[in-house]
Formats: sequence, C-alpha cells, structure tokens
Amino acid sequence: MGLSAAETAELAARRARIMEEMHGGVMLLAAAPERVRTADILYPYRQDSDFAYVTGFPEADAVCLLAPDAPERYVLFVRPHDPERAIWVGARIGVEGAVQQYGADAAFSLEELDQVLPRFLEKAPHVYHNVAREDALAARLLAAIRRAQAGRPRSGTGPTAIRDPAEILHELRLRKEAGELARLRQAIAIACEAHREAMRTARPGMSEFEVEALIDFTFRRRGATGPAYASIVAGGPNATVLHYTQNDRPLAAPELLLIDAGAEYAGYCADVTRTWPIERRYDGAQRELYDAVLAAQLAAIAAVRPGATLEELHHKAVRVLVEALLSLRLLGGSIDEALEKETYRRFYMHRTSHWLGRDVHDVGVYANDGKPRPLEPRMVFTVEPGLYIPADAEDVPEAFRGIGIRIEDDVLVTETGAEVLSAAAPKQVAEVEALRAAAFA
Repeated sequence: MGLSAAETAELAARRARIMEEMHGGVMLLAAAPERVRTADILYPYRQDSDFAYVTGFPEADAVCLLAPDAPERYVLFVRPHDPERAIWVGARIGVEGAVQQYGADAAFSLEELDQVLPRFLEKAPHVYHNVAREDALAARLLAAIRRAQAGRPRSGTGPTAIRDPAEILHELRLRKEAGELARLRQAIAIACEAHREAMRTARPGMSEFEVEALIDFTFRRRGATGPAYASIVAGGPNATVLHYTQNDRPLAAPELLLIDAGAEYAGYCADVTRTWPIERRYDGAQRELYDAVLAAQLAAIAAVRPGATLEELHHKAVRVLVEALLSLRLLGGSIDEALEKETYRRFYMHRTSHWLGRDVHDVGVYANDGKPRPLEPRMVFTVEPGLYIPADAEDVPEAFRGIGIRIEDDVLVTETGAEVLSAAAPKQVAEVEALRAAAFA
C-alpha cells in the first residue's frame, strides 16, 4: 500500500514544478467526493484527476495544500484511521500514512482544517482553488478563503485573488512526463489486446454485451482498473449513434460492428475505436466507406508534427471525407461548396481529435487568444474521423444506409512527427479480415 519510491520521487518533482509557477500563492485541491449509486451503495471510487496528479492519494474526504513559502510545503488533510469502519470497508490511510506512504511534509485530520488553514492563508498573496466545484468540502475551503480575504483590510495580510489551478495544472498535464507516457502506453496496449480479442472471437448471434464482457475481462486480466469510459459496442445502425452504450442487440451479419473501448491503467486512459465486419469480410458499400474513413485518418496522422494544430488535422480529414462522399454521390455540388456550407456534417458531425491522458477527454485548451494551439512534443491526443449514414436517409442509396464507421487511434507528438501508440489494434483491411477469419475457423 502507498507509493513506490519511484512514484514518490516523480510526484515530489511534479509538485516542485507546480510550486515554481505559483509565485508565492498557495494551492488548495479537494479530493473527489464519493457518489451514491442507490441508498447506501456507492459507485466505485475514482479520484479527481488533478488531485491524483498532484498527490497520488487515492481516498475521498481529503484536501491538498501546497504552500511554497511555508516550512511545510505539502500538507494533506485526511480522514483518520477508524477501527470500526475498517471492519466494514477496510482501513483508511490515516494521518500517519499520509506522511509515511504519500510523502506529505505534514498531515492533519480533516476536522482540523478550519484551525490549521488560516496560518497558511494569512500571508498568501493569492490562492489557487477551483471555485466551480459544488460539494461540501469545496464549499468549506471557499468559506475559509473568504474569511482570510475579509480580514485583509484590517490586518494587511491575506489573499487578494482566487485563481483557477487549471492555469498551472492543466498546462503541465498537457505535456506528458516519462512516467505518464509509460502508463499511457500500458493502458493503450491493454486496449489494443482487447480489440484484437474481440475481432478474433465475435460471431453472428452473440450479443453486443457479450463482446463488451469479453473486452472488460481482457482489461482486468491485463491489470487495468477497468474501462476508461462506458464501452460502445454498436452493431449495424447502432453505430450511427455516436455515444451508443446500451450494448444489448444481437450481432447480425452482414452488418459492421463499431467498438469504441479503452482501458484505464494506473489512472491513465486509452481511447481506441475500430469498425469491422460481423461476417468475415467488408461488403462493397462497407468497404467504400471504410476506405474513405481510413484514408482520412491516415491523412490527418501524416500531418502531425510540432507546430501543426488539431484544427489543421481536422481539415485534412474533412477534405478526404468530402472527396469520398462526392465520389460516392452521397453529397452533391463541388468540394469547395461542401466545405464552405459544411454539408458533410450530415454524415460527419464531430471533431477529429481531443487530448488524452488522465481523463479520456483530457484537460488543456485548444486555442490561445483565439488561435489554434500549436502541437508540441509529449502531447497525446486522438485522431478519430468517421462517417455515419442514418438508417432512414431515404435520399441515400440503400446499400449505405445504417452504416456507422469510426477509426480512432491515440497519437503522441514526437520531436519530428508522430507515434501512433495504438498501432497494435489492426485497422488495415487485410489485417482485420485475417482476424475475422480466425473467428470462424
């Protein structure tokens, strides 16, 4: 239990970088609250991503204080060990464990927060705290900050401003450290194995939820916490619903199966999508749309380099998709008209990329001063174009109706270009069809 020596050193170095950016202020972070599923049953707990990034501390009901100019620069407020509670749900880390196992300079019971906090706030010129959080602990922290601010006119001390910790934390989280990349690689490797296993196993007549169960089993067997998000296992027309999660329909040939599933490993998330035939091979219309989406994705990935933007990647993918839609007569007019009027959005309505890390849709702004942010080495994001032809699109040739295709990879920006971290999940037609043949052997 607790952090390894390597994890302790990694987190200490990270906190030092954070405190360098605070310019004399203090930072207050609250752990994620527990969430009630029903009555006295809770959802499985997941720590707030910013809190985990700074502390590695896994429990609810905790507060992290960073105070660069104080003798105790890193302080945790936690729930003390409770022997009676331990009988029912296990032992808490406790005050001593917060120091011994999680590297805090000092730790206190959460009940002491109101008494201890003022001495850290009274000399701080500003406080970093997320005032948008709406839970009891966040409200308690905000009240303490306001009390410290209210005393300033008389004492001449206390914070004059509250700033968003995202100014510092989210910029740091956007550029992955070596340890973070190692965890991301493992999460993605596990996800890729699950996708391969599904391709090798799924057959007509199975339910979407059986495939989902196979994916979840593979995640856990390989050491993942579980899914990074609700897995999408969408057969046939279900794949035209972007966030379909019912996963309760039988698989039917000759339809396609879209699987959007990623593992979470050590707090880091994979996000991988593949679309493949429930039979052995893609048929004519399926293959034409699949080739278009794959070409769009490869064009976007080929454009990844330091200095490029996600906006540029999106436009690369869109142009390839529009050219294909025009060629297949699913769109009319010219390519310039389709791009200008965005008529393609009927069949491709989402963006091509999002950041990836501790959160599936990870933190970090996409633009600065209204201009798309240039990519930098160590940024990780998805590339996931798609085409979604509604089943009721009567003006579209029947062969294309009800087909949804998305191909999604996780991409790391390198010093010279891109590394596709999820390359182990097959997407070339020959590779996919070879695995599908194995399912019928």
